[in-house]
Amino acid sequence: MDARSEFRDFLTSRRARITPGQAGLPVSGGNRRVTGLRREEVALLAGVSADYYIKLERGNARGVSDGVLEALARALHLDEAERAHLFDLARAAGTGTRTPGRTPKPHVRPSVQRILDSMSGTPAYVRNRRLDILATNQLGKALLQPILAGPRLPPNVARFMFLDPAAADYYLDWERMAAGTVAILRAEAGRDPHDRALTELVGELSTRSDLFRTRWATHNVHLHRGGVKQLRHPIVGELTLEYEALELQADTGLTIMAYSAEPATPARDALNLLAGRAAADDQDSVSDAGTRPAPAPWPGTSA
Repeated sequence: MDARSEFRDFLTSRRARITPGQAGLPVSGGNRRVTGLRREEVALLAGVSADYYIKLERGNARGVSDGVLEALARALHLDEAERAHLFDLARAAGTGTRTPGRTPKPHVRPSVQRILDSMSGTPAYVRNRRLDILATNQLGKALLQPILAGPRLPPNVARFMFLDPAAADYYLDWERMAAGTVAILRAEAGRDPHDRALTELVGELSTRSDLFRTRWATHNVHLHRGGVKQLRHPIVGELTLEYEALELQADTGLTIMAYSAEPATPARDALNLLAGRAAADDQDSVSDAGTRPAPAPWPGTSA
């Protein structure tokens, strides 16, 4: 991913979605050759010269000040995620090209795993910025079984989302989830365009999935902090769960994703049922295979 091109394309995409009326500019009659703002109009709104803005939109961000970036963010009506992405892209574009480096091997500390295991009634897992699932607790493993059943290690949410047909059944709101997944990866690519593993993942998904490639071209970004997911689990059926993203401050790039359900709801009952099944299967797995029959496999796995 070329940092200058990413900076250029992001500015162009944000400019194209803002109309003069939305920007508070007079709306003149006649046909406009652009769907959004003209470059000169963005420059006027940001308080910079047209020539300087044109230079920026060509990808030349070397030496651009925070003040100019803030003005552009206001002119283009960027939200928090988009503003952060603009600053990340400007930083990367202003430092020149660099060969993507080898990505450190992910590692989850034992203390983090103990925290996960202590959350016995809460499905939880650890992911990195590329959406690799690196560790789970018992209930998290049960809830995410369709994702974990894939042959690739570590399991990756984006790869499951776009390359596994089971994803469309697992995510009841697949369209929204797919768009959010791409937007998360977009934001991470802007933050670190030299992450080789992320670059390879995006390349793989762009090559193998037209749906991913189309969404990637929108340049939308998203901060993954919390929200609601609607799932269809092969054992307990449909669940509506709230989730929180808890960043691990001591482990840069790692986040605990924790799910919860309102008490006395069908979703909570389903989680309780899933927890009981997971506990029984775990007990079976540590018992003497000669005295206890093997438990039935989870759907999507082989016996």
